[in-house]
Amino acid sequence: MTYRTQKTQRNVGPHSIQRSLYRRSLIVVVISQMFGGAGLAAGVTVGALLAQNMLGTESSAGVPSALLTFGSAVASFLIGRFSQRFGRRSGLGWGFIAGGIGAIGVILSAVNSSVPLLFLSLFIYGAGTAANLQARYAGTDLAEPNQRAKAISIAMVSTTLGAVAGPNMVGMTGRFATSFGLPVLTGLFILAAVSFILAGIVLLLFLRPDPLITAKTISVESHPKTVEKKDSSPKNNKGLVVGATVMVLTQVVMVAIMTMTPIHMKHHGFSLGDVGVVIGIHVGLMYLPSLFTGILVDKIGRTAMSIASGFVLLLAGLIAALAPVNSQLLLILALALLGLGWNIGLISGTALIVDATDSTDRAKKQGAIDVLVALAGATGGILSGVVVEHTNYSILSFAGGALALGLIPVVLWSRKRKQKLASDIK
Repeated sequence: MTYRTQKTQRNVGPHSIQRSLYRRSLIVVVISQMFGGAGLAAGVTVGALLAQNMLGTESSAGVPSALLTFGSAVASFLIGRFSQRFGRRSGLGWGFIAGGIGAIGVILSAVNSSVPLLFLSLFIYGAGTAANLQARYAGTDLAEPNQRAKAISIAMVSTTLGAVAGPNMVGMTGRFATSFGLPVLTGLFILAAVSFILAGIVLLLFLRPDPLITAKTISVESHPKTVEKKDSSPKNNKGLVVGATVMVLTQVVMVAIMTMTPIHMKHHGFSLGDVGVVIGIHVGLMYLPSLFTGILVDKIGRTAMSIASGFVLLLAGLIAALAPVNSQLLLILALALLGLGWNIGLISGTALIVDATDSTDRAKKQGAIDVLVALAGATGGILSGVVVEHTNYSILSFAGGALALGLIPVVLWSRKRKQKLASDIK
């Protein structure tokens, strides 16, 4: 049932219908994200270890992260364009299913010891990551402006269940895989394949009416003469630049340090289960604080929370760099702060992007910006392995923390520009 049909059949105002459709679409997004979150675990937790086993070299340990983030970049672009034309339901749904097919390919590559198939499959697997990340936008399409960060956070916090459970299931899924004669590290990719495909099916079947198409209809009916003028204003272009910068820098720092942490731990005698605990807590802090973060971003403001993200990431990098090599507790703290800093930066940056876009080409612009975010992650993944190969994990962590501070001058610049514009108007 479309927005126009509901408005005709119900004796209620358009705002009441919009609120009802907003709640319905958010519920469907939440359910799909619960499945999608579990699909994220494989690439993060065992992707680097699987590649290291197959390639026999540590310098290529960052390749899996780079490939899936490059795949995520391409998928982000395609999902954005597809969603703009056909709606969020089709764009996100098929993105998740593609990610599930990629996970199946990873399993086959490990069974056949095929490195080319591994690389291709990890690239395709990135589509599931892209769909999981872009689903946060679907929750905002019908939200009021003062609800946007909260809507983003609800979509993200729903990822927590699967995202935290996945890494901690590395032992159980490994035993499941070996019971079928499969390599132990393919266990989480079996979970990823099932989870991503289920997430896609949920969206394809139940995300009706489509929130983005509905938002377009409401926008045209409410502001037929002005709807196309909003996106070209300098204010909105500035919001896009600042939001993209915040998300890009937080992504580079998070991916770089996270990618090499399992390798660092394995080098110093930690078990695969220990790695799963650290990464599980990290991923949990990437998503679990979202509800509170969203409220703070709406209440305190996008600028203040973006700056907070930079300081949290700096602290994470310092702790990871200075922690004794045998201290799992300090690594847990560092990776937890790394996840929290990423969470704050992503929600703040996303809110800036949503504020600066209109339903007429919102999905296309959001997809393009997520391409930059994914490419930034790919860069961080590639460079992390090279840096550790030629220096060490501590240098990588120091560098990541220092880089995070780069977002602060950009945010402050935008604030000064805003104050200057306000002064000129007066």
